[in-house]
Amino acid sequence: MSDLESFRAEVRDWLEKNCPPEMRTPYDGQTQSYWGGRKRHEQDPIARGWCERMAERGWTAPTWPREYGGGGLSRAEARVLEQEMARIHARPPLASIGLMMLGPMLLETGTEEQKREHVPPIVKGEIKWCQGYSEPGAGSDLASLQTRAEDRGDHFIVNGQKIWTSGADTADMIFCLVRTDPEAPKHDGISFLLIDMDQPGVTTSPIRLISGSSPFCQTFFSDARAEKRDLIGTLNGGWTVAKRLLQFERQGIGNMGNRNPGANAPPPLPELAKRYCGTRDGRIADPLIRDRVARLEMQQQAIQKTMARSGDEAKAGQNVSAATSSSFKLIGTECNQAKFDLMTSILGAQSLGWEGDGFEAYELETTRQWLRSFANTIEGGTSEVQLNIIAKRVLGLPD
Repeated sequence: MSDLESFRAEVRDWLEKNCPPEMRTPYDGQTQSYWGGRKRHEQDPIARGWCERMAERGWTAPTWPREYGGGGLSRAEARVLEQEMARIHARPPLASIGLMMLGPMLLETGTEEQKREHVPPIVKGEIKWCQGYSEPGAGSDLASLQTRAEDRGDHFIVNGQKIWTSGADTADMIFCLVRTDPEAPKHDGISFLLIDMDQPGVTTSPIRLISGSSPFCQTFFSDARAEKRDLIGTLNGGWTVAKRLLQFERQGIGNMGNRNPGANAPPPLPELAKRYCGTRDGRIADPLIRDRVARLEMQQQAIQKTMARSGDEAKAGQNVSAATSSSFKLIGTECNQAKFDLMTSILGAQSLGWEGDGFEAYELETTRQWLRSFANTIEGGTSEVQLNIIAKRVLGLPD
């Protein structure tokens, strides 16, 4: 038996013994992903236990270095773990902005002290992070942000406002862009700080969306404190750090169309179209719908295969480039919007429901997801911003 086969047998045996039956089912629309954090005692104890067991082995971040709490697995071993989890339909043990964005950036950019302080709690799900980038007057032109941090010796005092801070009302910490030199050119006077949310100087207010959910918040800083040791990168050098982190974020957003939407998910597109549009000679009866389904299915497969190749390259030590992350973000989010637009076209009048009798659960969920998808091409940098990046950094077009 090869080392990899031996590892697979070990993983399979461990998962069978440690993954609870409740964590081998799709999300049902009522339960949510486990996000961890200091407030995790309020969350599902079974999901918490699953996260803790996986974190003990470092398998919430399987390829991260062991010295920072990760699993230290090779690319091939991580793929085996992923395959074995998929085999038993195991849920991901932890959903985390820290895992998707902050952790990878700290492993590249942080000091040794910062890595040892912040990365292990990310792996264990002990701290829930949120992101403080956008402001009411600084969206696509993020560098015009006005939240200020004043140097007070061993710490900073932060004043200002952030918006669209996902999960801020339940987060423990925020990684935040602040202006530390108001006299410098706007890209040069920004710093990247880690700030504790559990202090009197930080308040949050959820924003209710058209979809009915409230994942976003406004966040206000009034003489909030940030420690000097939590300055990432150099003073006034935060723009470089921020851009690198955005690459990780955009790649994650670009993959949204490949995520499991849960138990309330509709049938696959071809089956859905046959159910609502009828069939002719075994095919979708409406030729226009049939054409749209075929085009979208091909595009989704192309995205999945390209992202899988990019993932292999990343695990092999090749960095995610700005061009790659922007391309995935652009194509992935627009594909996701096209998918829900097509699904509402297929459902027809059944996509007009919100609650009550007369609608299947997946019909109501599709309507909500269609409304939510409108934000996809705005969050994480608009499609126009991604096109500019691709034009400049891939095609080399002039300004």
